[in-house]
Amino acid sequence: MSKFSQFMKANKVAKSNEKYAPTTTLSDENGQPLEWEFRHITSKENEVMRDECTVEVQVTGKPNMYRPKVLTSAYLAKMVVAATVYPDLYDAELQDSYGVKTPEDLLYAMVDDAGEYQNLTVWMQKFQGFSQTFEEKVNEAKNS
Repeated sequence: MSKFSQFMKANKVAKSNEKYAPTTTLSDENGQPLEWEFRHITSKENEVMRDECTVEVQVTGKPNMYRPKVLTSAYLAKMVVAATVYPDLYDAELQDSYGVKTPEDLLYAMVDDAGEYQNLTVWMQKFQGFSQTFEEKVNEAKNS
């Protein structure tokens, strides 16, 4: 028996998908908001998205000195899109019905109420295992 037997993949608990209704503007025949299905993203997927949404910005008053900055809105949109199982935000017919060409633009078109979108991103971050939202971490860093 391996000294690492408890760490073997067979012992890893699988995370299940969850449903969440991100907007009240899309509802079923009974007027109930449509639930979307979301999956957990992997740590690797998260790092790729974060890297894609990170830019170098010049440090004020320090020529030739730059620091990384995460474009929060783009990162959160990518996270929601990557986690969405249903509806398929990559579906061309669905995108065409909203007159958009990317899954992120479709997300914004489908959840077009600012408060509902904010609630979705907060729910998503907690669903993905972040104990604090990205904005909470930014505010904490600014205040320290």
